[in-house]
Amino acid sequence: RYRPQGPAVEMDCASGFLFEPLPALAEGDVDLVITSDPQALKGVDYVPLFNYEMRIAMANDHPLRRRDWLEPRDLTDQTVITYPVERRRLDIFQHFLDPADIEPAAVRTSELTMMMVQLVANGRGVCALPDWVLAEYIDQGLVSALPAGRDGIRPTLYAAVRSAQRDDPFLRDFLTLARE
Repeated sequence: RYRPQGPAVEMDCASGFLFEPLPALAEGDVDLVITSDPQALKGVDYVPLFNYEMRIAMANDHPLRRRDWLEPRDLTDQTVITYPVERRRLDIFQHFLDPADIEPAAVRTSELTMMMVQLVANGRGVCALPDWVLAEYIDQGLVSALPAGRDGIRPTLYAAVRSAQRDDPFLRDFLTLARE
């Protein structure tokens, strides 16, 4: 939907976890970063896009599936599958396990969401992903998912932009579409 509004804007997605997107933004190497982990950087603004629910995905035959929601202690005997980033940047630790001082049995990493979901579907662990990411996998019957806690956890997704470019038309148009 964005292409007709910005036909001359070059778009690329970088998803490798060795790439440090926020420093690249501050240095002018990229124009926008989507993140749920705002960090104080001079000259960088965080524009809220939308809230999402972090859900914990598990195999369809997982014993925890019978619950209405999960508590941190439910993961003490589980392998938690995450992206290979610092623990403090992961919603499942920052908002769920660490505040309860709970450690999972193990942590396993995968760079690809699809691989995380396949590992979960094959009973190799559980993972926490946004509801909008999990929706297609749940619809396909690959995994099930439950809220983290009775009230769920709903972080905010932000667009990080350089302060000096925040009102540039190409960014403003992209931000409007992203919120929709």
